[in-house]
Amino acid sequence: MEENTNQQNQNDVTPKPETTETTPTTSEETTNGLAFQNRLDLTELQQNVNNIKQEISKIIVGQKDMVDMLIASLLAKGHSLIEGVPGVAKTVTAKLLAKSLSVGFSRIQFTPDLMPSDILGTSIFNLKDSEFEFKKGPIFSNMILIDEINRAPAKTQAALFEVMEEQQITIDGNTFNLEAPFMVLATQNPIEQEGTYRLPEAQLDRFLFKIDVDYPNLNEEIEILTREHQLKDSIKTNVVTSFLSAKQISNYQSLVTQVLVEAHLLKYIAEIIVATRSNPFLYLGASPRASIAILKASKAFAAMSGRDFVTPEDIKRAAIPVLHHRVIVTPEREMEGITSKQIISQIIETVEIPR
Repeated sequence: MEENTNQQNQNDVTPKPETTETTPTTSEETTNGLAFQNRLDLTELQQNVNNIKQEISKIIVGQKDMVDMLIASLLAKGHSLIEGVPGVAKTVTAKLLAKSLSVGFSRIQFTPDLMPSDILGTSIFNLKDSEFEFKKGPIFSNMILIDEINRAPAKTQAALFEVMEEQQITIDGNTFNLEAPFMVLATQNPIEQEGTYRLPEAQLDRFLFKIDVDYPNLNEEIEILTREHQLKDSIKTNVVTSFLSAKQISNYQSLVTQVLVEAHLLKYIAEIIVATRSNPFLYLGASPRASIAILKASKAFAAMSGRDFVTPEDIKRAAIPVLHHRVIVTPEREMEGITSKQIISQIIETVEIPR
């Protein structure tokens, strides 16, 4: 009895090992219970990304995937094409994103009579100085919203080729560089085709993402009506606060380029792209620009998640919005109702995920 009592007392006084739960911050990743410090400090970036989402969510209900891809497009120095039926907040979301940033914003409504000079600018003869003076068009801004891009004729659409790819404009032999950051957000309606001009493949290839916007569900529809009733006569964009400067955005874009991508993940991206070129259901596969787009987008998604390295999930998340507007389904499969999204999803499933 005495031995048992002493042993029990000894067990009582033996200090128990302290167990502390460490919640990983935005600059840490936890693997098998161990915390690893990120090589890059992405805390501020992730916090500001969450702030942008909160500002947009003051007005927009749901559509989280669209908002995420718009922010990722901004961080990856890309452009986005937003496609959806009228009334699903395509234009409003783009305007709210621009309002949450302290950068220049310009909106261009594309119409059938719009000319390239209406976008880029034109040279006007100055009688006072007796020389031509270039008047800049609305494209000279940081964030450009092009509403109904497929309403303008091909020559007007082609005016965006150089500026979207090289962020510069060449007019009358003179080259004008645009200030960073520069981003084009374009909207189009996939249903109504009368009086529209289909975007050529070369134009579509300039967009990092093609974002499909669906209808809200029942609960989201109720929430939309509730918020609209509460707003009364208030202007929606006035609810959003601007807080992120052009310099901060440029710094974040530079930070995203430093996100680590392992060699086997680069091979994984390449295998997905090559698979689109040999797929019998596709008439046209993806180009090297598409593989670069997936690389940039996956880096942006990783940084938004607070990681300084890319995972296969980031690549899979970026693959469909990057690829489905860059490939062409064969006429036979298109008549069967097979979409490019379905084919790309099958390709992603067949390509082995690196471990």
